[in-house]
Amino acid sequence: MAQASILEMQRCHKYLNDWKSNSFKYFLTVNSLMDSLAYTDLLQCYTDSRSLTLGKSVHANIIRSNFKQSLFLQNNLLNMYCKCGDMKHAHKVFDEIPDRDVVSWNVLVTGYFQMGFCKNAFRVFMDARNAQIALDRFTYAGAFNICSRTGDLRAGKALHGLVVVGGFSNHSFLTNSLIDMYSKCGRIDEVRRVFENSDHLDDVSWNTLVSAHARVGLVHETARIFARMHTVGRKINCYSLGSVLKCCGCSFELLEFGRMVHSAVVKVGLDHDVFVGSTMLDMYAKNGEMIEAINVFKAIPDPNVVVFNAMISGFCRLEDESHDNLIGEALVFYSKMQRRGIMPSMFTLSSILRACNLTDSFVMGKQIHAQVYKCSLQYDEFIGSALIDLYCNLGSIEDGLRCFHRMPKQDIVTWTSMISGSVQNEHFERALSLFYDLLSLGRNPDQFTLSSVMSACANLAMSRSGELIQSYATKSGFNSFAIYCNSQIFMYARAGDTEAASKTFYEMDNPDVVSWSTMISNHAQHGSAEDALSLFRDMERRRISPNHVTFLSVLTACSHGGLVDEGFRYFDNMKRKYGIIPNVKHCACIVDLLGRAGKLDDAKKFIVDFEFQDDPVIWRSLLSSCRIHGDIERGEHAAERIMALEPEASATYVILYNMYLDSGIRPMAMKIRQLMKDQGVKKEPGSSWIEIGGSFHSFVAGDNTHPRNKVIYEKLAEMVSKIERLGYARSGTSKLDDVKSKIKSNLLNCHSEKLAVVLGIISLPPVAPIRVMKNLRICVDCHTTMKLFSAVEGREIVLRDPIRFHRFRGGSCSCGDYW
Repeated sequence: MAQASILEMQRCHKYLNDWKSNSFKYFLTVNSLMDSLAYTDLLQCYTDSRSLTLGKSVHANIIRSNFKQSLFLQNNLLNMYCKCGDMKHAHKVFDEIPDRDVVSWNVLVTGYFQMGFCKNAFRVFMDARNAQIALDRFTYAGAFNICSRTGDLRAGKALHGLVVVGGFSNHSFLTNSLIDMYSKCGRIDEVRRVFENSDHLDDVSWNTLVSAHARVGLVHETARIFARMHTVGRKINCYSLGSVLKCCGCSFELLEFGRMVHSAVVKVGLDHDVFVGSTMLDMYAKNGEMIEAINVFKAIPDPNVVVFNAMISGFCRLEDESHDNLIGEALVFYSKMQRRGIMPSMFTLSSILRACNLTDSFVMGKQIHAQVYKCSLQYDEFIGSALIDLYCNLGSIEDGLRCFHRMPKQDIVTWTSMISGSVQNEHFERALSLFYDLLSLGRNPDQFTLSSVMSACANLAMSRSGELIQSYATKSGFNSFAIYCNSQIFMYARAGDTEAASKTFYEMDNPDVVSWSTMISNHAQHGSAEDALSLFRDMERRRISPNHVTFLSVLTACSHGGLVDEGFRYFDNMKRKYGIIPNVKHCACIVDLLGRAGKLDDAKKFIVDFEFQDDPVIWRSLLSSCRIHGDIERGEHAAERIMALEPEASATYVILYNMYLDSGIRPMAMKIRQLMKDQGVKKEPGSSWIEIGGSFHSFVAGDNTHPRNKVIYEKLAEMVSKIERLGYARSGTSKLDDVKSKIKSNLLNCHSEKLAVVLGIISLPPVAPIRVMKNLRICVDCHTTMKLFSAVEGREIVLRDPIRFHRFRGGSCSCGDYW
């Protein structure tokens, strides 16, 4: 009998080979020899090879030969259509089966489920119940799979009840399906209840329990169950190992446990398994242990694209500046992958494009772009976003836009990449325009999109537009996300609205280090040094670890507040207590702190001690302090160093020019102006802008292009008259006589910020503060003029320049005499 079965199988395989060589004529010749078993074997062969055309040919032959089909043959025919994805003919075959059994129903349910037609699959299941079919454990397992995929917990619980009532609860097979269903519906409490109340557990049950806890992010509980499973002697499979290793990769605390699991993997001989190996590799890579990740990689005999992806993405996670060389290793592994002839996936290309971004390898990035076209992956959303990021980081915003517009399907990730890229390249108006285009298409932005748009509003100081976006975010429920709230704080802070920024901060449930740093910076920029330091102390009490940005804000507060001793104490704590190495910006704050206090010699010595002689930022800070205190000698030395490092930077020449003028050395000032012309250095034109009613109004010096130009200059003349009638009594400055003699000419010189302030005075309600932004640092004359404007008009004027905020009230400024 066994010999006859072997001969029959050999005969069927001969038929299969004949079919594949298009020998249909031979099949017709031996048709008389075909029986139900032979047809079944052929159908199973074509089902395994997913050969729908050949399977249909067998079906046609059965119909033409008028062969009487058994139920077993009909079910195999139904299974062939389902496995080959032809559900239309599958259902037709199903309808033609006169005496369907439970297998027929199970095959159709599974077919619809595997094709992703979950509603159809569940409808067939309900039809089976209505037809009074005696359902078996496989039917219920299929129904549980449908509930798992759709997340239909209500239907899953109803099925659970049917399983218990039907007496199937003692099957470990269904117990495993129940655990899987509840875990995918996010009900870990039900998972535990099913597991603990079941008397029929097998190795799969334990492995499923481990995977269930890993799926919902209970990393420590996953490790505990895995250890317990090992203790009771249950057999561990690749999937449970993958789950627990994934959890170890998510928590640095579990890295040591991950190493123990690694040892167990080696003992059972699974270290050469590609799936387990790639998960171990990913665990080490996520924890920054790239040396161990490389060792795991070397132990895998035949790494596939998944293994290479894990290595490449692992290197890309090392974003610290000290890891630049290691990130470059990602490009090396990509080259190895190509030499092995392994086809990169979309994940490979998006990761390697990110590596090019992190290492500024833009030439390599363009070559990868060509690879994307070779692999026909240019329309993938993730790769498209990575390409947009690449070109935006390169500063080629137009190339980024071309990649964006060529994508046939632009999802929210792509839109967000383009908007954030525009913000990064200071194309703030374009970022807002893209956002409005996104809304006009009926797309729903996410918290990352709104965060980027808020950043655009912050840089433009468009508080009105920011308020509208805030309303949208509140209605959409995004105001609970920290990343969005941080951008909202930043927007209000940049617009000079400290009250709104503080309100947003204190309404947050769990402000993170970015939230605290932004608020501290907000107080520091507005001259509220004590408020900034008080907030920092509160942050320390809550045990939130500050970062380098936090300390930059703290040092800025000390600098603007003239708190020398406190500044040095925080500078020391940054290194000693928190292990943060100061960068040039921190040191520039210390130089500014000493310079404002008049300790210019100490400031210069500090620069030399910290070996920052080759950075123009720190010398420019010293130069500004020299101008404030009229130290010509040190100022000239600082200017010489900056000009040697940045000969085309106009700010250096302007500060030196003003320093000479302030000291009454007009010939040297003219010499600096001539030097600028000889060197071809052009001063950046000053501009100021103000937002009124959602509209953006910008001005340059002496501007006469505004539609309300006549009204603006009439109001300006009126304000000059008021100042003259008051006799400048409220200015209270030692330079009052100079101001009196020059005030009219200074006013009529019409710096851009003066025109913007006047427009605000005539356009905004009397109680509304006037918020003006300027691209250059405010000069002494304008600073004095703004104090007079606030006095004669009784208005609050908030002016932001690149250095800080100036809040003018009643003839005084929040910054005191330092600007």
